[in-house]
Amino acid sequence: MKSVTPILLLILDGFGLAPAGPGNAISLARTPMLDRLLALPGVTSLSASGRDVGLPDGFIGNSEVGHLNIGAGRVVYQDMTRIDLAIENGTLFENPVILDLCAAVRARGGRLHFMGLLSDGGVHSHIRHLEALIKLAGTQGVSALVHAFMDGRDTSPCGGADYVERLLPVLKEHGARLATLCGRFYAMDRDKRWDRVSVAWNLLLHGRGEPAPDPASALRAAYVSGQTDEFITPRVVLPQNEAAVRPGDGIFFFNFRADRARELAHAFLDKSFDAFERGEVPELAGFSSMVSYDATLHCPVAFEKDNLPQTLGEVLSREGMRQLRIAETEKYAHVTYFFNGGREQPFDGEDRILVDSPRDVPTYDLKPAMSALEVTDRLTDAWNSGMYDFLVCNLANPDMIGHTGVLDAAIAACEVVDACVARIESAVAASGGRLIITADHGNAEQMLDAEGKPQTAHTMNRTPLIVLEGGKSRALLDNGRLSDIAPTVLDLYGVPRPQVMTGRPLLASAQG
Repeated sequence: MKSVTPILLLILDGFGLAPAGPGNAISLARTPMLDRLLALPGVTSLSASGRDVGLPDGFIGNSEVGHLNIGAGRVVYQDMTRIDLAIENGTLFENPVILDLCAAVRARGGRLHFMGLLSDGGVHSHIRHLEALIKLAGTQGVSALVHAFMDGRDTSPCGGADYVERLLPVLKEHGARLATLCGRFYAMDRDKRWDRVSVAWNLLLHGRGEPAPDPASALRAAYVSGQTDEFITPRVVLPQNEAAVRPGDGIFFFNFRADRARELAHAFLDKSFDAFERGEVPELAGFSSMVSYDATLHCPVAFEKDNLPQTLGEVLSREGMRQLRIAETEKYAHVTYFFNGGREQPFDGEDRILVDSPRDVPTYDLKPAMSALEVTDRLTDAWNSGMYDFLVCNLANPDMIGHTGVLDAAIAACEVVDACVARIESAVAASGGRLIITADHGNAEQMLDAEGKPQTAHTMNRTPLIVLEGGKSRALLDNGRLSDIAPTVLDLYGVPRPQVMTGRPLLASAQG
C-alpha cells in the first residue's frame, strides 16, 4: 500500500448546532478551541435526523443511527422504518417468527409476555409497534401481558403516565393486560451494571415490586416524590403470582435497538449466565426479539438486519490501511459494531481500544468529565505512534450528560470536551495530519424545552463538519448529511468510492 496522510475522525456525541440561549450548554460553556474551529472558513453542517438518516420524517437521530450512517456512506434504512412499513402493509401480522412464538405459547397453555421500552422516542422502541403486537396476539388467541420499561431519557422525564393511559384501552380491546412497570435504568443497562439488571429480573421473574394496581396514578405519585420515568423502581400492576413469567410462557422483546437490550436478553437465554443469582429459571415456550441483539444469543428474530457491504471500514481494510477505533464503554459499540454496519468482528488491520466509563457514580452529571481525559491520552498516544492510517474516536460527554438534564453539568462536560479537542488538534496538526470533527446528533445544545423545563432527549438540530488539513480548514459544500462523511474520507485518501456508497463527497476545491 502506498503511504497516505493519516486521518482522525473525531465524533463529538450529542454536539448539535443551535443559537445561543439559556438551555444551550455548548454556547454557555467556555470552549475557546471549538469556538475558533467552528468560525473557520469552509465549515459546514450536516443533517442528522429524519429521512436523511433513514428514519421517518420528524424523528430525532441517535447514536446508533448516526454511526451507522457515518460508517456506511449511504442513508441506512432504519429498523423502526422497516417495522412501520410492515405494520402499514400488514406483513407484521404474517411474520413467521412472531406467529411461531404465538403457536408455541398456545401449545403450552402459557401466556405471551411483551417486554420493552414504552416510548414514542423512536430510539429503542415505539409504542405503535407494541400496539400492533398486542393486536396480533389477540388475533392469535393468545393471552398477552406487557412489561413496560419507562423511558424519560429519549422522551420527557415525566411523560410515562401518558403512555400508560394511551396503552390501557388498547390492552382492554384485545384482551391483554399490563403486568409491571420499571425504569430503563434497571432494565436497559449496557455497561454490565448487573446489580441494576437484577432488579428488573426479579420483577419479571419473581414479581418483586411495589403494588401499583392504578399504574398511571402510581407513576404520577412517583413524579411528585422526585422519581422520573428513567428511574422508576419496580411496580407490579397485576397480583404478584399473575405478573411473573411462568413455565410454558413465551417472551417477545420488542426493542429494536441492540445495545440496551443485550444484557437482559442474556439473563434469559445464556445457560451459563452467572452475573447475578437468577433463582429458578422457568422453561419457556420460546423467546424471540424484534431484531438481533447479539449473534451469540441464537434466538429467533422477527426483523433480521440488512447486510451493509463495503462500509468505510471495509473499504479501508481492503486498501491495506491500519485503523483504530477508540471510545469509552458508553460509546464503544458505536465506533465498532455500528460504525461497521452491524458487524461484530473487526476488519483486518482494525484495532480497538475500550476505556471504561466511570462506575463510581450513579449518573454522569456527578462526573461530567466521564473518561474523556483517558480516552484523549490513549488517542494521542496512538496517533503519535504513527501506526495508524485512519482513527475513529468518540467523546461521549455532551450526549451522556445532556441526557441527565442537569445544565451546569452539561456545561462542564462541554468544557472538558473542548480541552480534549485542543489536545487532539494540536497532535494532529503537529504531524501534518488530517482531522475531521463532527457529531452524530444533537443534545447538549438544547437542554430546556419551550416551557423552560429540563429536556433530556436528542434534538433535530444539524451537526458540525470541520475538515482540517495541516492545521488549515478545507472548504466544504453545504446541505450535507451524515452519510456524506465516508465519501469525503475516501476522497481525501484518493480511494475510489464503491457504487453502493451513495453519499456525496463534500470537499470543495479551495482550502481556507
